[in-house]
Amino acid sequence: MTRPGSRDDSQTQTLERTESKRPRLWRVLLLNDDYTPMDFVVMVLERYFRKSEQEAQLIMLAVHHKGQGVAGVYTRDVAETKVAQVTQHAGQEGYPLLAVAEPEGE
Repeated sequence: MTRPGSRDDSQTQTLERTESKRPRLWRVLLLNDDYTPMDFVVMVLERYFRKSEQEAQLIMLAVHHKGQGVAGVYTRDVAETKVAQVTQHAGQEGYPLLAVAEPEGE
């Protein structure tokens, strides 16, 4: 018999901790085209991806010579937002610069 105000240990529940997984990361790629000026690509990398001028120049050269360059790696929501921002800004300036997000490791 349990007295009022005392704890009944037979009804105590134990909560199990579960390991939380880190969210999958996505790469934002800038793709080469024949019309977007190199200085615009550098500006996009500095403004939207917070790259230094030197980093932005290196990524821009990868885009130019290899056809694509990794602008950054983010969670899916952030990557999709960055793609939308770059696409909108490039369109407003009349450039066909294409940014895409893809899961890391593919």
